[in-house]
Amino acid sequence: MIWNLYSQIMDDITMPKATKRAPLILSEENRKLLESIAQSRVKPKREADRAKVLLLYAAKTQIKDIVTKTGLSEPSIYKAIDKALEMGVMGGLKDLPHRPKAPVITLEARAWVTSIACTKPKDLGLAAEVWSRQALATYIRERAISAGHECLKAAAKATIHRVLVENKLSPEKVKYYLEKKDPNFNEKMREVLLVYQEVKLSNESAANIHEARSIVRVCVDEEPGVQAIANITPDLPPEAGKHKTIARDPEYKRLGTASILAGIDLYDGHVFAQVHENHRSSEFILLLKEMDEYYDDDVQIKLILDNHAIHTSKETRAYLAKKPGRFIYVHTPVHGSWLNLAETLFSKMVRTFLKHIRVESWDELKEGILKGAVEINKNPVVLQRNKFDALGLN
Repeated sequence: MIWNLYSQIMDDITMPKATKRAPLILSEENRKLLESIAQSRVKPKREADRAKVLLLYAAKTQIKDIVTKTGLSEPSIYKAIDKALEMGVMGGLKDLPHRPKAPVITLEARAWVTSIACTKPKDLGLAAEVWSRQALATYIRERAISAGHECLKAAAKATIHRVLVENKLSPEKVKYYLEKKDPNFNEKMREVLLVYQEVKLSNESAANIHEARSIVRVCVDEEPGVQAIANITPDLPPEAGKHKTIARDPEYKRLGTASILAGIDLYDGHVFAQVHENHRSSEFILLLKEMDEYYDDDVQIKLILDNHAIHTSKETRAYLAKKPGRFIYVHTPVHGSWLNLAETLFSKMVRTFLKHIRVESWDELKEGILKGAVEINKNPVVLQRNKFDALGLN
């Protein structure tokens, strides 16, 4: 009798106890839904884990086996089961609304985090130029106690993220700006915009954009450093069934750089283009000579251009002196080259014939650029009203 009592006690200890919770009965629709969520790669992991728990529990799997198969703790498993029994299957997958705990990070600690985030890492003795969220969190944890902010000694990346979001800070990003260095910026900008206003009004009143004019207005700019790059191995053209794009070996050879000097007539869209190895006054004068030959002798040429030294060098002024009254300069402000609509011409070149360009020689690059300018002039783009409206000329 004693042995039988001992055996019964041991069986009670070793055998898993049946849960007193009600069984979870799944419809075929709910079962398929849970199986889909459990196998999903896009659903949150916690929902996928809870879906597995409900499927196993509905199959009358012991809790200890559910722990083994899912890796979840018993309290987490029971919580999911209870919510499903109380609120339905979908209720068992979601978190219940809860009131967050009172903040434990002091205002002083938050201010300290903000101060560190607004300081470059290299100014604090580190190698990096900007913070990553993880690096900032690590720095904060390592120095929290010595700085008198013990509440941050275990601060995770998410904690630091919340402080940064509260203060609308993104120290891991760099946003460029242009410093206003020209004391006469507004006056020069106004002069440039008045030229565009003149073109706009003239185009609106003219019946023919090609009619004779006593004055023309041309935007001039330079694009230095255009690389002449040659392939080491030939490109492979697209081939049906193998590769749908051009295949290119990443190795290449540099053949030098070219400078593009260009201008665009604001009335009819005609493009002037020069390609040279150097970017000097002599090359700029060649561009002026091309424009001088293109327009009638009685036409005045008003140029919008930046403050590059070659535009006002001794050599350039000597040429201009031989053409009194022929050219009129309108300078963009310092750091105001974005006001020059010639930038749109270079943008078009980069997006069309310069995109992915490979050549076998520097001369081939020059030939390709000049050919591209000829193609543009076959179908010139006249700057329409919306272009000027974008500059505030409405």
